[in-house]
Amino acid sequence: MLNWAYPLGWPEGLAAIFFFLLYLGYVLRTRRLAAPLGQKGWRLGWKLVLRAAYLALLGVALLGPAYGVTQRPVRTEGKDVWLLVDLSRSMNAPDIAPSRLQKVKQELSALTSRFQADRLGLIVFAGEAYVQCPLTYDQAALQLFLSTLQTSLVPAGSTDLAPPLELVLQRLDSARAGAPTPQARATAIVLVTDGEDFGEKLEATVRVLARSSTRVFPIGVGTTEGSRIPQSGGRGYVRDDRGREVVTRLAPAPLRRLAEQTGGQYFELTDQRNEFPLLLNALNRLEGQAEQVRTVSVADNRYRYPLVLALVLMLLDVVITVKVIRP
Repeated sequence: MLNWAYPLGWPEGLAAIFFFLLYLGYVLRTRRLAAPLGQKGWRLGWKLVLRAAYLALLGVALLGPAYGVTQRPVRTEGKDVWLLVDLSRSMNAPDIAPSRLQKVKQELSALTSRFQADRLGLIVFAGEAYVQCPLTYDQAALQLFLSTLQTSLVPAGSTDLAPPLELVLQRLDSARAGAPTPQARATAIVLVTDGEDFGEKLEATVRVLARSSTRVFPIGVGTTEGSRIPQSGGRGYVRDDRGREVVTRLAPAPLRRLAEQTGGQYFELTDQRNEFPLLLNALNRLEGQAEQVRTVSVADNRYRYPLVLALVLMLLDVVITVKVIRP
């Protein structure tokens, strides 16, 4: 089945019209000069056919006619990027409109669409951590998981940063144990949270991460002024054991320390600043450490055939001359 790499659009049609208008002007000028000599200049006719033919062939070559499918190996130096998203109730705080979690979902959706040769995975957590989407090249699948994120996906509890990091370490150990070569893919962790950590085992986990050369790029979400946390269903706000309304605030200090200890970089998403573009640049600068070969189906572009034929006709147009006006 014949397919085209590029669609036929208005630039191609405009170029064809421009060519015929110029050639029409050339023909009319030649006939005007030939008329006083009693000649008509009809010999230009076959040149018009020749030139129209090779112009059309050049257009076909530019559109990229493809026939058939070829399996080709593609070598990449990709990396693995784990997205760790905090789904504790504090992520429902509206200090970043419309809420912390909704804004994070929008930014992560835009971020993941920029990675082509990298595998992306998704882990959600609060007091416990769960793999929502394993490492995959399928961006559409990951986008689907991102769109369904909500705080009710995990059991209610205080944020603990250690479990999601430990879960990544478990996946790394499993991947390295089953790898044919000891060289591992470069791994980066994007930790999206407000920084309020109520766990006790983070330091030990960070030391293991640092030894594994896994860089952590925390994204602090929220504002230092903070906000109350809405109850699900709009029934007031979350209260503590004493009945006081809980105010959640961005805590950047532990996230900055985590980035420094693992060789990563800290970024923020606040009501005044969005550093997701800086995060994208940092991840792109992180080079893959292991070359991978993937086989992909590629349409067999046969542009060479019309291009060669067009060049032959152009050569004939140059070599063969026509004497339009004879003395």
